[in-house]
Amino acid sequence: MQIVLAPMEGVVDHLMRDMLTRIGGFDLCITEFVRVVDQRLPARVFRRLCPELEYGGKTPAGVPVRVQLLGQEPNWLAENAAKAVQLGSPGIDLNFGCPAKTVNKSRGGAVLLKETEQLYHIVKAVRQAVPAEYPVSAKIRLGYDDTALTLDNASAIEAAGASVLTVHARTKADGYKPPAYWPWIAHIRQRIAIPVIANGEIWTPAQARQCQQEATTQDIMLGRGALALPNLAQSIRSGQPAMPWPEVLQLLMQYSEFEVVGDKGKYYSNRIKQWFSYLKLQYPEAAELFSQLRLLKRNEDILRLLQQQLSNCYHN
Repeated sequence: MQIVLAPMEGVVDHLMRDMLTRIGGFDLCITEFVRVVDQRLPARVFRRLCPELEYGGKTPAGVPVRVQLLGQEPNWLAENAAKAVQLGSPGIDLNFGCPAKTVNKSRGGAVLLKETEQLYHIVKAVRQAVPAEYPVSAKIRLGYDDTALTLDNASAIEAAGASVLTVHARTKADGYKPPAYWPWIAHIRQRIAIPVIANGEIWTPAQARQCQQEATTQDIMLGRGALALPNLAQSIRSGQPAMPWPEVLQLLMQYSEFEVVGDKGKYYSNRIKQWFSYLKLQYPEAAELFSQLRLLKRNEDILRLLQQQLSNCYHN
């Protein structure tokens, strides 16, 4: 069983990858996407989104971190893929699943699921640009508006030379509304021979087992579920009980303590609030605390509130 940490734009940055991989259970992380349009990007762009490149392409816990690219032009994606690998990425991931309107309007992400031939050309160009020993993975949804091209898209990606395919078991039109259609992943696995990773609507160990059964694959990718329950990967892998709320508070404090240069903490205060939107789904205490935290804008004020809450936990 392989468990991969999903590339959640705006939430799973290098600090979150560090924390979640220290907790354990993950075999691989994928970065937030590097947007490729019409140029070869400078090294600083890759290092900003993937500081792990400076440390062998791994988190401090030793988990590999694969750079993700999002774009529509095969040649530019190929050039940037080669650059990312030269900088230390242990492979390349291609984003064909992002449902964001701003991305889709500029012909990136899930909208490419309407263009099977273009998927093929992109994956083939990147595969040819990246040395054979480095994996090239792709992530798709079941389709854009419907599933008419699901199997064709999967076959095209395999034929172009992809090493692995991750499938978020919903269309773009489905968004993130339950359910995820895991049996569709089983249909894809019947069509292609490369490994397939199942993704979507895995919040608990029981749902992970159900997904694995319905998708007929042991390999899974965790996104929102891992943010809602920080030790979800370990719970799935070893039956570890849910992380107690005081330990979650300590994680939140750790996240808030990072020094921020230039933006006076706004970046991290926004991201910690986004994290709370997921924690509220598993921890009633998070919903109550968020009513106070959402009004705060400075990291030091957020940290003070978290310290107060942790102290209350130990004195009640």
